[in-house]
Amino acid sequence: MKAILKIIFIVFLTIYSCKTKQIEKTEPKTNAPKVEFSVYDLGKSDLPKLKRQVNDYEFVFTMEQLEKLTLMIREFEKNTTNQIAIVSIESIGKYSDFDKFAVDLSNYNGIGLKEKDNGLSIVFSTNLRKIRITTGFGTEKILTDKICKNILDQTIIPELKNGNYYNGIEKGLTEIMAKWK
Repeated sequence: MKAILKIIFIVFLTIYSCKTKQIEKTEPKTNAPKVEFSVYDLGKSDLPKLKRQVNDYEFVFTMEQLEKLTLMIREFEKNTTNQIAIVSIESIGKYSDFDKFAVDLSNYNGIGLKEKDNGLSIVFSTNLRKIRITTGFGTEKILTDKICKNILDQTIIPELKNGNYYNGIEKGLTEIMAKWK
């Protein structure tokens, strides 16, 4: 009888320890929170509702970098009323065109004052290796497509290619702000 109890006890411990090891293996190893958009966040579209000036859904920036970018944008908005949003996104959901996704995301979130149409967003995905600067019609009078393309090609993209995401976005943002006053 004691032998049977010992065998049952050993089997129980073996099964319990296997389950514990399995749980340990599946836990995330980073401190970054998992990004999942609920139906409420997405609404009736495949676009997230942006909650701040810098929305880092890919976790490419440190907290300090997020704070610096946010302060730059807030100070600029306070002085000019121009609104800027930066979004890093892992996927574009049901969209097949990144540019259309970036424009729709900006419009859906109402970046810029409605009466001035003075919004600008920088939407990028390290996962998809895509980036787009979108501008409102009021913004486009100053920051033309050609100017935005030059900022992307000459300032932001070279840094992104080297994995310097913060440097690229910060330098591009600085250049945008200098031209958009």
